[in-house]
Amino acid sequence: MSDFTSNFWSVYVAGITLVGILACLVLLWVTARKKVPATADNSTGHVWDEDLREMNNPLPRWWVWMFVLTIVFSLLYLVAYPGLGSYEGKLAWTSQAEHTNEMNKAAKALEPLYARYTGLSAEQVAADASAMAIGERLFMNNCAQCHGSDARGSKGFPNLADADWLHGGTPDKIKETLVKGRTGNMPPMAAAVGTPDDVKNVANYVLSLSGSPHDSLRASLGKSKFGACAACHGMDGKGNQALGAPNLTDGVWLHGWGENAIISIITTGKVNQMPAQADKLTEAQVHVLASYIWGLSNRSGAKP
Repeated sequence: MSDFTSNFWSVYVAGITLVGILACLVLLWVTARKKVPATADNSTGHVWDEDLREMNNPLPRWWVWMFVLTIVFSLLYLVAYPGLGSYEGKLAWTSQAEHTNEMNKAAKALEPLYARYTGLSAEQVAADASAMAIGERLFMNNCAQCHGSDARGSKGFPNLADADWLHGGTPDKIKETLVKGRTGNMPPMAAAVGTPDDVKNVANYVLSLSGSPHDSLRASLGKSKFGACAACHGMDGKGNQALGAPNLTDGVWLHGWGENAIISIITTGKVNQMPAQADKLTEAQVHVLASYIWGLSNRSGAKP
């Protein structure tokens, strides 16, 4: 990967650019000086399709000057803007600064739109149809890539439309997650549990906690070994929202269901990351988006 982030490539592109400009100058100079012998009818003697003759007329002056101006423009552009390796350009322009500036302009223009919702509670915002329409667009632009357009998630990405929350589903907790992001880390626990057979027993015990199909004999043997997992998930398996440890008794499986899936997680662990949105969304946008997400799991008919 370092081959693609080294300074070589920027120098390489700068060299290609300068060689291209120089080649244009040389081409213009050569064509201006080269005289093609003309016949009596002012043609080069080349004929196509019996009657198409190549004439020996010089390039129009307007065309030549346009060519010269494009070369001058390209040189001035390289002086003003970055294009020559690590040279920043006289205007010190960057795409990141341009993006930030555009985002700030957009945020300022949208301030009046969000101002009406900043003084309302999440419950009040969630009851406002126009606010929820805005929240839906924010969700589609910033969250749907992982959680899906219906917010029901997929394997490895939580369902936001139910009442199952790893870190808590209050409006404040949702805001905290949006602003700061989350990193969930389930360490490999096979060594702590014991033998591969012990791991299989614990997997069946975990399945038994939610009433899922399991081997009852293995589950009874795995109960004592579950103590290695209790520090995070609790002895009753109901999880710990302060740690982001899932509730193992509710039948909600974020990373797949079944004996093999649980054995895999116990053996290899799992790391999930929810990126922070603080640099992308304003405080008012976070408020509306959090209210929208809160509303998804608190509307009538939402599954517990």
